[in-house]
Amino acid sequence: MSAETPAAASLFVRLRLQFRAWRGTRPFWAGLFVLLAGVPIMYFPYAHLTIGQLTIRMSTTAGAGSLIIGVLLVVLGISLWFQKHVRTFAGTAAILLGLVSLPVSNFGGFIIGFLLALVGGALAIAWAPGEPEPDTKYGEPAGGGTEAAPVAETAEATEAPVSAEATDGADPTAEPGALDMSKSNEPYEPNDLSGTSPVNGANGRRSAG
Repeated sequence: MSAETPAAASLFVRLRLQFRAWRGTRPFWAGLFVLLAGVPIMYFPYAHLTIGQLTIRMSTTAGAGSLIIGVLLVVLGISLWFQKHVRTFAGTAAILLGLVSLPVSNFGGFIIGFLLALVGGALAIAWAPGEPEPDTKYGEPAGGGTEAAPVAETAEATEAPVSAEATDGADPTAEPGALDMSKSNEPYEPNDLSGTSPVNGANGRRSAG
């Protein structure tokens, strides 16, 4: 007995989870309300209420119309379960059939079927398929942000290395393109292009030939 109980419990849990997954991918409650709306609408016109020796017939002249409306609502409810792409059409048709049932079928099955058809049709029109949630936790990737690390390392590796000669003697705090004012106090020496300069000991012009 004890060995079979966990197996039965696990089977029940598995079936319950499968039903929950199936229910979440379609307008389940809309179909249920629309299906239930057809039951009182097609039942009351053919029902007989007996109180002691008194029999009350609730049938109307439009009994066939009540039966057709009820059957259509049941079919629309089942269609919402297995053909979810017709939810807009089925919801609109359920609301219209619920309105028609007011004068045809004992005030829409004594208002019960009418209200169920309105609620079910509105839920069917408003339902939209959900999107699967990403594998995240508190807005961050499941890997804890480790996926962004290789991207940062790749970006750093692609940067061009700066040679030591280019940075020799340069101020690391200086902005790119700024003028070097470190030698502004040195005397200005013009470039002598005549070939004579007091530095090399020559004070005359260069002789020809």
